[in-house]
Amino acid sequence: MVSNVTKRFLRGTMPALDLGPIWLTLKLATVTTALLITIAVPLSAWLAHAPRRLRLPLHALVCMPLVLPPSVLGFYLLLAFSPNHGFGRLLKETVGISLAFSFPGLVIGSVLFSLPFMVNPVLAGFDALPASLSEASYVLGKSSLTTFLRVSLPNLRPALLSGTVLAFAHTLGEFGVVLMIGGKIPGVTRVASIAVFDEVESLHFGAAHAYALVLFAVSFVILLALFFLNRKSPRPF
Repeated sequence: MVSNVTKRFLRGTMPALDLGPIWLTLKLATVTTALLITIAVPLSAWLAHAPRRLRLPLHALVCMPLVLPPSVLGFYLLLAFSPNHGFGRLLKETVGISLAFSFPGLVIGSVLFSLPFMVNPVLAGFDALPASLSEASYVLGKSSLTTFLRVSLPNLRPALLSGTVLAFAHTLGEFGVVLMIGGKIPGVTRVASIAVFDEVESLHFGAAHAYALVLFAVSFVILLALFFLNRKSPRPF
C-alpha cells in the first residue's frame, strides 16, 4: 500500500517559486567568497612560509570544518554571537550589533565553514611555486610586495580559481551552520537549503523539488565551468 506521504509526493505540483531564498543564497555566497579571497590569500602565503611547528597545528585548525559536524561549529558560533555571552554581549553593548539570527552572522559563519575550501587549493599553489621565481625577482631589485603581486599571484591563478569556485559552491549548500546561527527568518536568514528543509517538513514536495533543482543546476554549472577553465589541469583540487 502506498503511504499518504508518497501519494502526496507523486501528486506534487510545481508551485510558484519564491525567489527570496535563492537570491539570499547567492548574496551570501558572493559576499562570503569575496571575504574568503581577501583572507585566504595572505593566510595561505603565511602558512606556506611558516615554520613547520606552527604550520601543522594552524593548518589543522583551519581545516577543522572539514571534519566537524556543522551543528558543532554552528553551536559554538551561536554561543559566541549570543548577547548573553562574552563576545556577543560586548558587541551588543558597544556598537549595538547582534550577530545571532542576522545576515552578518551568517556571513561570519560561512567564512569560517568554507575557509578550508579556499585555503587548501591556494596553499597547494604556493607550495608548488618554485623558489627560483621569487629569488629572481629579488635579484632584480623588486620588493616583497611587488614580487607577491606580479610574480606569485599570476602563477596562482588556477589555484585561486579552484578555491573561489569551491568556496562559492560550498556556501550555496550550507545547512547546519546557517540553521544554527541564523534560523529561518524570511528575507534575512532563510536561504535555499533551509527552504528545502522547511518545504519537505511541511510535505510541500513540489516546492522542495523546485529549490533543490535550482541549487543542483547552479552547482553543476559552477563545477562544469571550473573543469572547463582548468581543462589542462583535470584535478583542480
